[in-house]
Amino acid sequence: MADERDLQDAVARFVRAFGLHQPDQTPCGRPIPVSEAHALGELARDGALRQSELSHRLRLEKSTTSRLVTQLINRGWAERVPAPDDGRGVLVQLTPAGTEAAGQLARARAARFAAVLDRVPENERTGVLHALEILTEAMDEP
Repeated sequence: MADERDLQDAVARFVRAFGLHQPDQTPCGRPIPVSEAHALGELARDGALRQSELSHRLRLEKSTTSRLVTQLINRGWAERVPAPDDGRGVLVQLTPAGTEAAGQLARARAARFAAVLDRVPENERTGVLHALEILTEAMDEP
């Protein structure tokens, strides 16, 4: 029967195999921090967001997200703009260079996940996805 150590070892092997422990590179081999890649993905998918919404989606503290947004701005990938529905509100949105960077990341990510999925036996794929969903839900529990 599996215990917490077995789960810890399995998750650690997964993190290392997928490259999630490398702070300055995405698992698909792009030379940017994973947190920036996730932020680019969220902004590319849904457009301009309030920084608080980005914090929520990325599961990061507000101060961490603020630093992350500043990094994206310094790279020329994002900008802060006034919220159209709130005179004091600010949104974060991608610049054209940010949209291009997000597109490159999305293509690299799609290629990496396709290659990984190709190595999972077809009759096991649904089970793998289901197991990941169960694990994610278990981690979300208070």
